[in-house]
Amino acid sequence: MAAKKSFVALEPYCKEYLRYLGAAKTARRSYAESKRILERAGFRDISTFKTLKPGDKVFRGCEDRTILAAVIGKKSISEAGLKVVGGHTDAPRLDLKPRPLFEKGGCIYFDCHIYGGIKKFQWLTLPLALYGTVVRKDGTKVDITVGDADGDPVFMITDILPHLGKDQAKKTRDEFFEAEDLDPVCWSTYSDKDAEGKAPAADRKGLVAYLKKKYKITEEDLLSAELEIVPAGMPREVGFDRALITGYGHDDRVCSFAALKALLDVVSSVPEVTSSMLMCDKEEIGSMGSTGMQSSFFENTVAELIERQEKNPRDILVRRALEKSTMLSADVTAAADPHFPSVDSTGNEARIHKGVAASKYTGGTSKGGASDCCPEFVAEIRRIMDENGVEWQMAELGKQEKGGGGTISQYMARFGMKVLDMGTPMWNMHAPWEIVSKFDAWSTYRAYSAYFRD
Repeated sequence: MAAKKSFVALEPYCKEYLRYLGAAKTARRSYAESKRILERAGFRDISTFKTLKPGDKVFRGCEDRTILAAVIGKKSISEAGLKVVGGHTDAPRLDLKPRPLFEKGGCIYFDCHIYGGIKKFQWLTLPLALYGTVVRKDGTKVDITVGDADGDPVFMITDILPHLGKDQAKKTRDEFFEAEDLDPVCWSTYSDKDAEGKAPAADRKGLVAYLKKKYKITEEDLLSAELEIVPAGMPREVGFDRALITGYGHDDRVCSFAALKALLDVVSSVPEVTSSMLMCDKEEIGSMGSTGMQSSFFENTVAELIERQEKNPRDILVRRALEKSTMLSADVTAAADPHFPSVDSTGNEARIHKGVAASKYTGGTSKGGASDCCPEFVAEIRRIMDENGVEWQMAELGKQEKGGGGTISQYMARFGMKVLDMGTPMWNMHAPWEIVSKFDAWSTYRAYSAYFRD
């Protein structure tokens, strides 16, 4: 809605984002990469601070997956609260089950469990990569990444050929491929005979021996592992004009990265109000667990910050600070797809290349699961965007009774803070390869930066 500014900074920003997206294929890797960037910019773990003063750069993490970083403002947090830009770094995927190796038809497969909302058929016949961490009983960890380095093998879920798919074609989209069959083949070498000495069988002993030699882990160690199947391949530019980016995990790393970069803009001067960037886990499965936004991580972190600012850090100061805080919930929204106009909320849909999209509410029909931002805060964000020349648009997530979705905004708004959803419009949301506009990604960063600097 504001006039477009010079695109000089657009390509360097997107180039850096492409590199980040390729390196941050899981929440753990997003955490590690973000922490590296923060430490390089002078941020330190909160445990190293006894007191906090204006201009201090601090972060606090949880289980190597969720992180909050802040630049301390001139006003105390108990007095003025915080400015927060918060998104998530988990993405729909396939998780290996605790006992992930099983044999079928002479091959060994990874037995997988769906994480988040996916269309099952989109994961068939794609090159897939394996990322994750195995923790041995003695507590030592082994990081595993297979499928993206030069020369790496990949994994794949097979599908029936069209010549023999007549019966499959009669089934609905959700019926024709069972969730329990979303299992990539990981080993197909035969041993001479099966356990009963009859037909050839998959060489399970060979696979187990390979894991022991390559990673120094046993099959039992897989019981305490966090291993994920994600699409193999690095993000790429789309179209002759290279105006779009496709990659895995735009939802929601395109917004989380923008929040990180916007916070780095704050370090050159001391902000009036403490500015903070939040990257959380588990949003795609309801923000549950100790690293999701239904946990106490955020309020505990605010308490830790206040404890280092106040001589008498009472609980009521934390609650007051939370109520005085404001937040941009940094999550993507659906962009109108010319192939599917029937789901657009006419005149209220986000459009590619039109800038970052603000959503007053999410949810589905009847606004279920929405925080529904107050108009006063919407007006404040309008002013900030327009005064800073940020190209933005107002949108909702599709037509009523066609579906819906949510973000972490409702879990943050419960503290009494004002929260508005604001993020990048996207095609192919939750697909293995999602698409965003370079201009929209850059506008998202500019929006968060303007919010912090206002």
